[in-house]
Amino acid sequence: MSMRRESRRSFLIESASGLGAAWVAANYSGILAAEEYVLEAVQSGRPARFAFFTREQAVEVEAMAAQIIPTDDTPGAREARVVSFIDRALVTFDSGRQPDYTQGLADLAAQASQRFPNAATFSELTFDQQIQVLTAMEQTPFFNLVRTHTITGFFASPVHGGNHDKVGWKLVGYDDSLNHTPPFGYYDALPQRGR
Repeated sequence: MSMRRESRRSFLIESASGLGAAWVAANYSGILAAEEYVLEAVQSGRPARFAFFTREQAVEVEAMAAQIIPTDDTPGAREARVVSFIDRALVTFDSGRQPDYTQGLADLAAQASQRFPNAATFSELTFDQQIQVLTAMEQTPFFNLVRTHTITGFFASPVHGGNHDKVGWKLVGYDDSLNHTPPFGYYDALPQRGR
């Protein structure tokens, strides 16, 4: 089990490192707008409603995200509420990707129906059946987009709608308290040792 946790942790850290500062810088104003929306929802006491997804679409996207970062002995994308992050992204800083989600969800439904004609939706498939459908789609731009949004939402600040209860940060051991005690690095420790 420890090996599985470490490999999952390594995968997530490596995936997150690919989503660099350039992306954040390019989308900064939209990210701030998403943050404001989520803060208003939290302060009002009402849960954030979906702004782009229908309830049915949100269930499908959440099922995909839950396969990308599954729940095991630690929380996954579902517990991190990644679908809320993606929904906010699609009406703020990544609104240009709305058509990609609309078409991608139609393609997901078609792929699920083609492979499993008795299933009404992708989310109703078994775990293994969902894996088969996503494996058939993993080289598509849509799958890559959902994967990127899922990983970003899992690790982004919770004020953006995802990373609920800081589950992503806890998984990788990130301390966001900014309350660190010196020395911070070897170069700070040297003067304290009299060097």
